[in-house]
Amino acid sequence: MSSLVPSILRRPSAALPTSGPHGAGRRLLIGAAIVAPLVLSACGTDATAGHQETADGETHSHDDGSHAHPEDVTLEHVHGLGVDPADDSLYAGTHYGLVHITSDGELTRIADRVQDFMGFTVVGPEHYLASGHPGEGQDGPGNLGLIESTDGGQTWETLSLAGEADFHALDAAGDMIYGYSGGRLLVSEDGVEWADRGEMRIADLAVDPADPQRLLATTEAGLVVSEDAGKNFTAVAGAPLLVLVDVAADGGTAAGVAPDGTVFVSTDGGRTWEERESVGGAPAALTVEGDEVYVAVGAAVLVSTDGGETFTELYRES
Repeated sequence: MSSLVPSILRRPSAALPTSGPHGAGRRLLIGAAIVAPLVLSACGTDATAGHQETADGETHSHDDGSHAHPEDVTLEHVHGLGVDPADDSLYAGTHYGLVHITSDGELTRIADRVQDFMGFTVVGPEHYLASGHPGEGQDGPGNLGLIESTDGGQTWETLSLAGEADFHALDAAGDMIYGYSGGRLLVSEDGVEWADRGEMRIADLAVDPADPQRLLATTEAGLVVSEDAGKNFTAVAGAPLLVLVDVAADGGTAAGVAPDGTVFVSTDGGRTWEERESVGGAPAALTVEGDEVYVAVGAAVLVSTDGGETFTELYRES
């Protein structure tokens, strides 16, 4: 697919509450069959993870983590990475819990909670947002909706959309929260009421902390950007094909990873890009903070401290 396909989409999801207009304007409508490999790569989803892709673009979990024991800490199926500014530590949202990764590659599962964390993102000191599915013996619906922790992942509170949304991509800055669930882009200013921007096939999204109305999204047709909180999107001229994208807290540094693992870095918020090193395989999760770039590949996490020029293994599953 060589060009973007604009379309007016005013079809709100009956299952999801919305507020305000349903995002009138130009939209992207990308064929599900074409974009499926890109989306699956970003979600780190496969048969062994206990997920099944349905016709609506949603991926539902039917694995409650019952074969993962609390004493077994693993980075199998990483769905999100984030650096907590409270202690500059790396955290990974995985299929079997939220995991703290030290600079020496030591793993600790937070609160010994075996739960599937999807769309995990750090939004402030000890302040996290996520989605996902409950673990063995946990109460709650199959889809957790938007959940929030303000104590470093020790406890979580449901904010909205319990039983309805499973955010596979999630990011926030300022008072804006963006989530991708069921093939639709949803936007909220309080985590409770959501505006449905319409159908859009994407793999990942990243909000610009310097301008929370500005949103980058990866699609099979290429990297696109919205300057009006997801109402309208245009292609980023000259951008590489990316499956994952992230913008650092400074708002200027951005990183992206191609489907083959090639890393690209931007110093102007994702407007222009330069090729860097490869992480050697299809990426599962990405986060960037200044010159530090973290990429999950399979059951390994690689780190660069020089803006993606070189990478070393922080952790690899034995």
